[in-house]
Amino acid sequence: MTINAVLLAVVIMLGLSLARVHVVLSLLIGALAGGLIAGLGMTDTLNAFQEGIRNGAQIALSYALLGAFAVAIAHSGLPQSLAGAVIKRIDAGGTSGMIKYMLFAGLVTMSCFSQNLIPIHIAFIPLLVPPLLLAFNRMQIDRRLIACLITFGLVTTYMFIPYGFGDIYLNQIMLKNVGEAGIDVSNISVTKAMAIPALGMLVGLLVAVFISYRKPRQYQQLAIDKQARDAVVENDSLSKTAADAQTQSKMKTIVALIAIVTAFVVQLYTDSLLLGSMFGFGVFMATGVVKWRDADTVFNDGIKLMAMIGFIMITAQGFAEVMKATEQIQPLVDGAASLFAGNKAMAAFIMLLIGLIVTMGIGSSFSTIPILAAIYVPLCISLGFSPLATVAIIGTAGALGDAGSPASDSTLGPTSGLNVDGQHDHIKDSVVPTFIHYNIPLLVFGWIAAMVL
Repeated sequence: MTINAVLLAVVIMLGLSLARVHVVLSLLIGALAGGLIAGLGMTDTLNAFQEGIRNGAQIALSYALLGAFAVAIAHSGLPQSLAGAVIKRIDAGGTSGMIKYMLFAGLVTMSCFSQNLIPIHIAFIPLLVPPLLLAFNRMQIDRRLIACLITFGLVTTYMFIPYGFGDIYLNQIMLKNVGEAGIDVSNISVTKAMAIPALGMLVGLLVAVFISYRKPRQYQQLAIDKQARDAVVENDSLSKTAADAQTQSKMKTIVALIAIVTAFVVQLYTDSLLLGSMFGFGVFMATGVVKWRDADTVFNDGIKLMAMIGFIMITAQGFAEVMKATEQIQPLVDGAASLFAGNKAMAAFIMLLIGLIVTMGIGSSFSTIPILAAIYVPLCISLGFSPLATVAIIGTAGALGDAGSPASDSTLGPTSGLNVDGQHDHIKDSVVPTFIHYNIPLLVFGWIAAMVL
């Protein structure tokens, strides 16, 4: 019996990832193993891998500029000002239920905006969340719920709204790879394709808010929580003791808002996140909020913020290109199609489940899509799925496992803000709650989308 090179490469890559070998190395080793087993030889395998890397260069550059834009926004003090405004409202309104649910809505809104309108990804979390921990403790809010609120905004927005990071995920990665694999995507609405899976995420959020974590939970009032809260309040108070400082603070906030609007409008009219980020960063530099002498530092910090995600994505493109070069995708598809014997319901469920496992191992849904699209598109065509259903399957399979993966930004981000005082465990309080509340409904609603679209 001949071992399929594509299947073995995916198994090797996933096994190494789950064994905590760095994802970039896992993808590279898996690609080399698949190419050599298929008989490509080292030179042809590396050439195919490098061709795939070139295809991912634009995405990586978009991420680098987004990182610089994110750091510039943080540099302006806008997230700290938002935290200060929230703390004042809490101080004025006490601990009423209305204040609590307004806080929940604010966190979800900020998480959603961090993916498109204010594309700073998880950079807002360590700036906004630690000053609020004292308020969370006072209202006895379960931090597992806060992790679910933030993760909902981080994941649902990019998998449903085609702007900002959603433009990268839905258009630049998913539709591009689906199109290259053999489906005409010119008339496909990604929003329509992903609406039902996004509804599953909303169901998970509502369960977390109103059922799972509605009961009070006690946390210790530690000095570090008070220090984080006081630092924000003191900074805001200092800005009011001197007219110049107050004016400067307001000016930076106005510039930050202008930069955000500029980036959004440019992206909207050019369909280029790269240009949007560049223009937004340019506003900060032109107005002096980011000094010319500090521009290098801010830009470098932004690249560091997004570099890991960018490297993983371009490596995944290389992996996918090698898999195509082996010419063993079609035999794998034919074997899988015969195994399912035309049972679309079972095929859809298995494809989504595999997507969950692969994304859990890699830790990045953006990097999963090129790998899955190369295999799933021919399989979906052979089983008779519509183009819209195919996009829904691949988009959901990629997003599955982002929430709930120990190595995902969607869980690492919330933990970075909630565990500054050592009272929030990454696995028990971020990974497990988000896995349960989002992966299960996403699996169910993704399957429904595959069946009805």
